[in-house]
Amino acid sequence: MKFVLSPEQRQFAASMDHLLTGMDTSAAARAWATGEHGPGLKIWQRLTELGVTALSVPERYGGLDATAVDLVIAFERLGYHAVPGPWVDTIAVLPALLDDEVLEGIAAGKTLASVAAPPEVPYALDADVANLRVFVQANTVHVFAPTTPLSSVDPTRRLFCAEPGDRIGTADDAERAFDFGSLATAAQLLGAGQWLLDSSVTYALQRQQYGREIGRYQAIKHLLADVVTQLELTRPLVYGAAVTAATPDRQRDVSAAKVAAGEAALLAARTGLQVHGAIGYTAEHPLSLRLTKVRALASAWGTSQFHRTRLLKALP
Repeated sequence: MKFVLSPEQRQFAASMDHLLTGMDTSAAARAWATGEHGPGLKIWQRLTELGVTALSVPERYGGLDATAVDLVIAFERLGYHAVPGPWVDTIAVLPALLDDEVLEGIAAGKTLASVAAPPEVPYALDADVANLRVFVQANTVHVFAPTTPLSSVDPTRRLFCAEPGDRIGTADDAERAFDFGSLATAAQLLGAGQWLLDSSVTYALQRQQYGREIGRYQAIKHLLADVVTQLELTRPLVYGAAVTAATPDRQRDVSAAKVAAGEAALLAARTGLQVHGAIGYTAEHPLSLRLTKVRALASAWGTSQFHRTRLLKALP
């Protein structure tokens, strides 16, 4: 099968890049980590105007009823630019979990959701800023109130304990919602890994040692080439999982994509730290945002062990 993005999909990705490049997402992410949500919510609103929050919402609720591929395109760009906020919970999970008027608020950018779904998603992301807090227990949906924030590997991903409160409905397909959360997270990892590669290549072509750019040394070339290979092998798995999202192969393909994306992004993070050297260890450098985010996302919406086990069970 030959798969390529349509001109409209490529334009959508370019539009997101253009918007996010001009909005200083790094500063917004750092502010978000301290509990200052203003800059991040401004980005949320601008992306709403671009149609991002309406992607997975059915047309009857004011959404675009877009494909899973469109969703992956959006999340790859969100991951690339390290955009803070409960994007996975709001625009990937909730539209797959619920089918009622609450989706109108998501499409309009007025509803931010936080989802806990133990055991694989034991903590709720950004519950302090969310105005819809959902706890999924089996196939029932409850609300919950936010508690004290927990320590997180990624300070921009503020985690909260959650206990089920009042029941508000049932989930027709909680497993499908979980898979969409995993797929969106895999796309974020792919985007973050690509940013780490791009940043490392740029730095290697600028930083000089012994009178020449470090990117001209074979050892650096090999490190970066390994990352390129891993990312290029991962990309078709992530987009392939989006293509099969409505088929019986969904769980198998999503798990394969999540494992591969986690490994590729972690490799890109390790390599990025090696290439950047001492400056890569500083919290002020944009690299730090992706290093912590990749580590957190690798275990979000299912650990590598969980997805490997599920993938193994799906094999004939």
